Amino acid sequence: MPSALPDGDPAPADGALPASALHERGSVPLAFYVHVPFCTTRCGYCDFNTYTAEELGQGVSRSTYADSAVSEIDLARRVLGTDERLVDTVFFGGGTPTLLPSADLVQMLEGVRSRFGLTPGAEVTTEANPDSVTPQSLAELREGGFNRLSFGMQSAVPHVLATLDRTHDPERVPRVVEWAREAGFEQVSLDLIYGTPGESMGDWETSLRTALACAPDHVSAYSLIVEEGTALARRVRRGEVPMTDDDDFADKYELADRLLGEAGLGWYEVSNWSRDEAARCRHNLHYWRGADWWGIGPGAHSHVGGVRWWNVKHPTAYAQRLAAGESPAAGRETLDPESRRVERVLLELRLREGLDPELVEPDGLAALPELRARGLVEPGDGQILLTQQGRLLADAVVRALLP
Repeated sequence: MPSALPDGDPAPADGALPASALHERGSVPLAFYVHVPFCTTRCGYCDFNTYTAEELGQGVSRSTYADSAVSEIDLARRVLGTDERLVDTVFFGGGTPTLLPSADLVQMLEGVRSRFGLTPGAEVTTEANPDSVTPQSLAELREGGFNRLSFGMQSAVPHVLATLDRTHDPERVPRVVEWAREAGFEQVSLDLIYGTPGESMGDWETSLRTALACAPDHVSAYSLIVEEGTALARRVRRGEVPMTDDDDFADKYELADRLLGEAGLGWYEVSNWSRDEAARCRHNLHYWRGADWWGIGPGAHSHVGGVRWWNVKHPTAYAQRLAAGESPAAGRETLDPESRRVERVLLELRLREGLDPELVEPDGLAALPELRARGLVEPGDGQILLTQQGRLLADAVVRALLP
């Protein structure tokens, strides 16, 4: 979750939603995101709402976090009232969810299951750092209902991990994937970052080939974004590490797309590849397709029926609100139809299935011939589809379609 929260409008203390927000509930899936804001150390590039033990301060305990989260799940049940939808996906992110005992993660998942129910075959994911799991903890998670793991590998090259302030041993990644398989996880994803200052093309190829040697079902590969206010941004500003240029990012993306494709993983979203359709991250697809989701935890964002809200950032304020019987929401906004259309263009264009041209106004459609001539989009089943070059310049394509 981003560390900065928007201003928005005041949110009611009881968390109640306008009646209009519940009109669509029969037509879109319902998902839950559970934010676990704890980390052992703060990575230099991270701009998420996370806290180390030193940053938490007095009066905050990881040991009571699951109870607070379940209290917010109770709130969600009250607010959604007669909504009879089962939950299709649950995603635990952070931070490092697996810093908590497996029993705590299972407790929060059970909170969702007992209050709402899960669809048959529901996708239940947790993110994990390679150094935050053991064979026993993974077995406990699998027995407790988790069926998908997303490991934060980031790189296989020690000096790249050091620049990112990642502390795990890269040689541990194949072991944790093996432990996950032994525990019964059929879906394992690896997250990679490319474009770290000082990372060569050879370094990036090493990371890709090391990841592929683990036979993952899914790979996410994101270009490094140096966010203002982070330790890495300060190092770049001081000239301690070089800023990566756009050509380097493009070359590394093309290498990833080629090697992942050759290994049988096809892209389905600009930064995500899967072995088959079943291995796609359904939870993220719900985001990209505008479904409803309730975000649990400090700083977590939610969206139901065109109403979006976000929780207070600090774990102390979050727990205090819930203990007082109040919603932890810090603010919210109601999206008008035009804002929702624009968001659909921004997000759905990134998908392999492409964008429905009916979402684009005539001025935007007029840009299609030039976009095709530049090799950025291609026709396909009536949709607007990005080419590989278009994926590299997706922001420019969006600007053309939303003049």
